[in-house]
Amino acid sequence: MDESRPWETYDAHRLLRGLELFRHLDAATLDELAAELEWFALPGGATLFEYGDPSDALCVLKSGSLGAFKPVPDGGFVLDGVVAAGETVGELGLIVDQPRSATVRALRDSELLRLSRSGFDKLVARHPQAMLVTARLAVKRLVARRDGASVSTPRTFAILAHDGGVDARGFGERLRAALQRYGECALIGANDGKGRTSAWFSALEARSRFVLYLGDGDDREWRSLCVRQSDCLLLVANAADPASVWPEKSSIDAEQALHRPRHLLLLHRGATIVPGAARRWLDAVPGVAHHHVRGESDIERVARLLTRRSIGLVLSGGGARGFAHIGVVRALREAGVQIDCVGGTSIGAIIGAGVAADWSNEEMFDNYYRSFVLGKPLGDYTLPLIALVTGRRVSRLLREAFGPRDITDLALPYYCITSNLTAGRADIHRAGPLWFWLRASCAIPGVLPPVFHRGEVFVDGAVMDNLPVEAMRAQGVGEIIGVDIGADDVLHAEVEEFALPVWWRLLWQRWFHRHQRPGILSILLRSGMVNAEAASLERRAHTSLLLTPPLSDIELLDWKAYERAIDAGYTYAQKLLGRANAPRELP
Repeated sequence: MDESRPWETYDAHRLLRGLELFRHLDAATLDELAAELEWFALPGGATLFEYGDPSDALCVLKSGSLGAFKPVPDGGFVLDGVVAAGETVGELGLIVDQPRSATVRALRDSELLRLSRSGFDKLVARHPQAMLVTARLAVKRLVARRDGASVSTPRTFAILAHDGGVDARGFGERLRAALQRYGECALIGANDGKGRTSAWFSALEARSRFVLYLGDGDDREWRSLCVRQSDCLLLVANAADPASVWPEKSSIDAEQALHRPRHLLLLHRGATIVPGAARRWLDAVPGVAHHHVRGESDIERVARLLTRRSIGLVLSGGGARGFAHIGVVRALREAGVQIDCVGGTSIGAIIGAGVAADWSNEEMFDNYYRSFVLGKPLGDYTLPLIALVTGRRVSRLLREAFGPRDITDLALPYYCITSNLTAGRADIHRAGPLWFWLRASCAIPGVLPPVFHRGEVFVDGAVMDNLPVEAMRAQGVGEIIGVDIGADDVLHAEVEEFALPVWWRLLWQRWFHRHQRPGILSILLRSGMVNAEAASLERRAHTSLLLTPPLSDIELLDWKAYERAIDAGYTYAQKLLGRANAPRELP
């Protein structure tokens, strides 16, 4: 056998028929094609081709993964898409005869089959349908990138224990059991895989949907191989232990440049999350996603997040109408929908923080009733030089509700949105004091004073993004549930006028004809949301399931409508999910 073509140790027909580009070909043509293909290996970090290179071939990725990097104005490159095993790369350049539109690098050790331009031309000449199939593949990939779905699902994972005190094997066994739900999963330790050939690893990954490579010892060579073989790195540590860098620090740092996903798994003893643990570990290993692991439900959530089968919940702003979110969450839970990560803005950020903190339905009702109904958050009026209220009461109530916890201490991955008026953008907060950024996220312009922090001015997130779906999509979740309580029908007037009457008449009319004119608080709140409402129409289309409870009879600042808003959200969501026969997980 020709040693330069080790891929022939497998059934070439089966390999090629598994590719959409070649599956329509007959056996004789597949034999001819196999003779044209050139096998080669590409180590992790190596470049397949550079941006602007001539398009002289297409490649089939047999094993491993590739990243496509596009140039950006500052002179660097940003990840534009990931090519998974069994996919092709470079076909668009052959069709349009244009230079390479991206730099493609190996994200891990990879094996490829190269079809030259001359070989492709031969194939098209004999089978014109191949050109049509290739064009369809190219268009499909372009559409996927436009829709933000250009990153493939990881299939191989390196479980790297921080030290010998971490039960990485126990974690690996439980993760394997959770992943088995989605396909065959293998757990490979040093005793199983050390000394094996690349062909052995390729065969293992070909017959398994997922592979977990366990690096739980001091064998540096094996741990390095685990890193090279994996699409994703899982860094496992005991949350209560002192934080320090990983043994593979240089390799892990290199992954940031390659954009290979990295996740920090913090193992907790018991059901309580160690306060401040995530912050300590993230300081030692910055730039990674993190997950708290207390029991089996957390392991199952991690499995869903890793395989892009997770469900993200995004909650909009809308003043007192936001209490409907509490009812919607209750209905989702009762329908068996597993919420894996949460994001929100304004009142949606506040309610979402309770979901991310693992509050029960009863805790949600009681805690928010105490804060918003009994606490009268907007009752501390002041001289309106900056805002109508001081903001002290809101800050106190948020601190009482959530305590000193950091955003990173929350049980579920979470973010909230603020409007940064200094920079003119919507900022996403995934770390920092939870109460502080919730206070900024609900700082209604003119009503609550802005939050001033490090020279910047932050106000209500709803001013710029009232349904922050894009931030959730960027996390790579599988499905997104959006709850948009809206505020486009809350201001009405029953008078025709261009100037207010004298003060005593205005007071008399406000007392006896309360709804003739909207009040100043409602006007300010609505003014801060109106631009974001228009943008929300586009963001709604990016959800997998959109819920819009009917709340037109509830005013934006009617805190006393607390129970009515909750009931409206619950009843609406229950009926909607019942009609859809809501599954335990969205399809």
